[in-house]
Amino acid sequence: MAETLPPVPRNPRFDYLATRLALTDLGVVHVLAAGGAGMSAIVRLLLDAGVEVRGSDAKDSPLLERLRRLGARIHVGHDPAHLEGADTVVVSSAIRESNPELTAARERGLRVIHRSQALAAAMGGQERVAVAGANGKTTTSSMLTVALLEAGENPSFALGGELSTQGVNAALGDGAAFIAEADESDGSFIAYGPHVAVVTNVQPDHLDFYGDLATVEAAYLEFAATIEPDGLLIACADDEGSTRLARRAAGAGRHVLTYGFTEGADLRLADPVLEGTNSRATLSTLSTHGPDRELAIAVPGRHNLLNAAAAYAAAVDGLGLDAEAVLAGLAAYGGTRRRFETKGVARGVTVVDDYAHNPGKVEAVVRTAREIAGEARLVVVFQPHLYSRTRDFADLFAQGLAPADEVLLLDVFGAREEPLAGVTSHLIADPLAASGTAASVVTEQEALERIAATTTQGDLVLTVGAGDITALGPQILHALGR
Repeated sequence: MAETLPPVPRNPRFDYLATRLALTDLGVVHVLAAGGAGMSAIVRLLLDAGVEVRGSDAKDSPLLERLRRLGARIHVGHDPAHLEGADTVVVSSAIRESNPELTAARERGLRVIHRSQALAAAMGGQERVAVAGANGKTTTSSMLTVALLEAGENPSFALGGELSTQGVNAALGDGAAFIAEADESDGSFIAYGPHVAVVTNVQPDHLDFYGDLATVEAAYLEFAATIEPDGLLIACADDEGSTRLARRAAGAGRHVLTYGFTEGADLRLADPVLEGTNSRATLSTLSTHGPDRELAIAVPGRHNLLNAAAAYAAAVDGLGLDAEAVLAGLAAYGGTRRRFETKGVARGVTVVDDYAHNPGKVEAVVRTAREIAGEARLVVVFQPHLYSRTRDFADLFAQGLAPADEVLLLDVFGAREEPLAGVTSHLIADPLAASGTAASVVTEQEALERIAATTTQGDLVLTVGAGDITALGPQILHALGR
């Protein structure tokens, strides 16, 4: 009997499967919330392509100033007058219809497209590689980008974070490939029609949009169905959801390659060695690129070996690049900002910042930090992101944070959501404390005072979350320095 998955919800505001636009169709482009991670990538790509770009954001920032220096005309605040002369308006799902600029664009009959549709237009005729998954997609797509750059391929790319070496999150190159991080949160990852698709994992997340895991899995299967007929799906064999996706996609006639530590994976990792912030493993293949090889990367953790293996498969099996050149490129990867990014050392205490914001990400980064800290103390400052995610996964967050010696929880960062009754950081702190891990809900000032008073040389402090907690690292270093 044929397997039946639930229907995938649609955002009625956008048609992600519409015919891809060409850059020449867009005219003058106005980008709302231009300072966001995803939207600033669109601005950079359009500017690189010679498109006239304007935009706006609620508040000014150094990133907006950098975009202005590149040629974009960016306003602070939202005002319909900013649309003067625009032909196309680019928005994200987070922009509400009540936004005065979006309302005016609708009234004037301007073309309004989602950021994924603008990104698809920027891809042009390049060989598209889309990296999706609940966890690891920014690191995997960044690793792949660096590997290609080191191999002299000069790809185009659009990432969820800035490469530490290049200092940018997007650029239009003259190489054959375009590497894009494909955001699944609103279903928009079906807009790209990739030649190569990587799925790092399929896990319950963004349930405010999907509702349940079965619908999430249906969305990923729809994503796999958008791969070009002669394309390749690369899926992680260590993740149950990704494994089910691989089986379903293969059953539908898709070409699939699996990777992971799991025996039987097409590209298998074995004998991992984790030494401080360096990691290596043996890479074996059931396909045709020769003998076992060593995969060595200068970032920590078993999860990053998986990310590197996915990038290797995309470059070698997907794009046909030389295996040794790709391995050398991966060894040169220096990290992505906000992905286990060392902010500094003060009084012998190392402070690291990470963007992790769902249970799988948090578990992986805390486990890696625990291995690096060893016998020293590990203090984690965690800022939950979204009330709905905190409500749905509080116990899983507590489990992921438990290896720390102490967890300091800031208030929930609501982002696009309004507060939910009864949903606070105590939903995570209470089970942590009950399990024996020192945990408390604190203000930023209390966190600074606590860390300054209790940490000693050799300790590791890890700030975690997708909100404004990223600004806390320098403050911790300052407090320690005092």
